[in-house]
Amino acid sequence: MTTITSTPEIIEATEPARRRRKKSSPGRILAWAVMIGFLALSIFPFLWMLRTALSTTRMLPTDPGSLLPVEFTTGAFKRVLGLSTAAESVAEGGAGASVNFWLFLRNSAIYSTIVTAGQVFFSAMAAYAFARLRWKGREIVFGVFLTALMVPPIFTALPNFITIKNLGLLNTFAGLAAPTFFMTPFAVFFLRQFFLGINREIEEAAMIDGAGHARRFFGIILPMSSAPVTTLSILTFITAWNDYFWPLLVGGTEDSRVLTVALGVFRSQTPQGSPDWAGLMAATLIAALPVLILFFAFSKKIINSIGYSGVK
Repeated sequence: MTTITSTPEIIEATEPARRRRKKSSPGRILAWAVMIGFLALSIFPFLWMLRTALSTTRMLPTDPGSLLPVEFTTGAFKRVLGLSTAAESVAEGGAGASVNFWLFLRNSAIYSTIVTAGQVFFSAMAAYAFARLRWKGREIVFGVFLTALMVPPIFTALPNFITIKNLGLLNTFAGLAAPTFFMTPFAVFFLRQFFLGINREIEEAAMIDGAGHARRFFGIILPMSSAPVTTLSILTFITAWNDYFWPLLVGGTEDSRVLTVALGVFRSQTPQGSPDWAGLMAATLIAALPVLILFFAFSKKIINSIGYSGVK
């Protein structure tokens, strides 16, 4: 009895010492220092954008190295949101031209949502066919399909543009979304790897109950793959939201112009000889907010998909 009761006391006495040694180890301190350094490097560009957005464009050249806003003002955000007059804009170094920010923000949201919904849905069905259905030449077709990952998107831009033009879809959301609406090689490969990790016995039990492919796909595979599907949706949405070259080719009118292209137009409006850097940084920060909110809202799903290993 004496030995049994003393063992916990010894463990409790040695545990604080182990914790102290672990906390004060040089390797642990170095790891924290490196991690904080990388975190600072990652956050600094956003802080610099905020500092520029809160500065007066006309006064920025007077103190370019300052870490604080140069002549603090919120005029840049007012210019972007259409809350300032042309005279106020010019007085602070802006271009004085009006920017229909909310229209371009809406266009980006519509374009990104259409691409995300179509690409994730059709890629999931294609990934299910490659992972679960047995048909002749499946592996060969999948290998050929993956070779598309090695083709740079710039090579397909001109053929896609000619196709969209011949279909009469220029300056439309359908034309913007068409090349990536149905699927992409990366999306199919990404989901296929997760589908392969799901236990086949669950599907076999559903087959015994008379479930067909559609019921197994929508009732079993998709619900069990919510983490990777959510991750792919976020990655697809961010990619479409940040896309610039293809929307620049296809969306030439304001009704189809997305926010990234509009920011380029806003930067070119420089009647005073230099870009409105404060207004450009303010517009960029506002444009990044939806993506940041989306990422932080579903960050847990993303982390779960990274450690996802299938259902045992």
